[in-house]
Amino acid sequence: MLRMDQVHVIRHKVLREGTSIRAAAKQMGLSRNTVAKYLRVSEPHRQEKSARPRPVLERVSPRIEELLQEWQGRTTAKQRLTGSRLHRQLVEEGYQVGITTVRDHLREKRRQAAEVYIPLVHRPGEEGQVDFFQVTVDEGERREVWKFLLHLPYSGRDFVWLYHRCDQLAFLDGHVRAARHLGGLPRRLVYDNLTAAVRRLAGVHRELTRQFLALSSHYLFEPCFTRPGEGHDKGSVEARGKGVRLQHLTPIPQGETLGAIAAAVLVEVEASWRTRARRDGQKPAALWEQERQGLLPLPERPFEVRRLVTTSASRQALIQVEGGVYSVPSTWARLDVDAHVGVTDIRLVCRGEEQTVTRQRPGGKRIRYRHYLPELARKPQAVRQVAPELMAELGEPFGQLWSLLKGRYGPGEAARLLARILGAVVDHGEEMVAAALEATLQQAQGRCRQSGCQDLMSSQLPQAVPVPQALKGYQVETARAADYDVLLLEGVR
Repeated sequence: MLRMDQVHVIRHKVLREGTSIRAAAKQMGLSRNTVAKYLRVSEPHRQEKSARPRPVLERVSPRIEELLQEWQGRTTAKQRLTGSRLHRQLVEEGYQVGITTVRDHLREKRRQAAEVYIPLVHRPGEEGQVDFFQVTVDEGERREVWKFLLHLPYSGRDFVWLYHRCDQLAFLDGHVRAARHLGGLPRRLVYDNLTAAVRRLAGVHRELTRQFLALSSHYLFEPCFTRPGEGHDKGSVEARGKGVRLQHLTPIPQGETLGAIAAAVLVEVEASWRTRARRDGQKPAALWEQERQGLLPLPERPFEVRRLVTTSASRQALIQVEGGVYSVPSTWARLDVDAHVGVTDIRLVCRGEEQTVTRQRPGGKRIRYRHYLPELARKPQAVRQVAPELMAELGEPFGQLWSLLKGRYGPGEAARLLARILGAVVDHGEEMVAAALEATLQQAQGRCRQSGCQDLMSSQLPQAVPVPQALKGYQVETARAADYDVLLLEGVR
């Protein structure tokens, strides 16, 4: 086939300059037939080739199809049939065929079976796509977490949040946060067939989980699902999941808590979306205004993301929920407790009483010694063992009181005195007892300052006395006079 500039010269010589076909062909070193052909057409083109006969392929194609059918159940994704293996089998059976012919047959078979993708149309407020992606963050230590992503294909806006778990609670909580952040949800949301939403899949029919049905009923959106194993049916969110990971989670983000990291990532994603340049020249703000008007309005209250777990409090007033251990009020010991598990906290209910605790990771433990005040009021030795943790919970002035009592009476007697005060806390309330202690300590310090003595706390501490070297290894607790009465009585008996 000639180049376009050669065709131009031929046509100019003959049609404009009046050169004969014979002379033009001689001058350009071409055949007269070639010159005549390009006088009939204004530009060169390839001649359509008719399919040439392939008798060998027609002869072996039925056997190739038979082998593919026979060996279908004897292959895996990694141990699959190749052109080389089929060619070897055909040669062993006596067929005279080249390996290229076999590979051509398989290539054409794959081409015919390949899916043809349809260019879709996205309308404002009509569709959103949802998915989870595994990412890495540095939350004091490097760990794998899950990224919830809701993508709006029309405006290109994304909502992103990070979770420690890829479970139903995180899945539902992501929708609630997205609805609050966007001010609404699309009329239709597209998902994979994930277990958080689909309880059972039977052909084209799906049985949805109770909690997901409650969520969709609360916000009134239509849940739609891709074909099993065909995640590219929601290709927009798949592409954005990769884009968010590379653009906003690289390098690995760091933060004190996962919530702080998620909030920072969301701010960055939003800023990037607002400045994004689109190929069609449209502004993201204008597209979002159209999208926003088409979103479903939010209900009066958000959907409560909780999962009910029934457990029992042990004799130590401890419960175990989702792998974490929590203390409950001692009055709940040996009773059934309803745990309404959320993403970040757990609401505990027992006989009309409620307690809310921060959710722990599996293996974590959260003990609050405030729950054991009635028992501690009767067990001074237990008070002595847990006093530092208890004082950290109660705060001042209980911490100051504990220091004074230890300095004046020693740990044993101080624990007995503090147990009495804890009994007053049980009877009269922590606020009233704390106020009385604060007033008493301030009055004592005021009297001491007026009399010109040293600070009451330091004056009550025992003075150091020289101790012989042989006795320095012994520690003697401060005793009470009543202790000697008991010894005397036992001696009389």
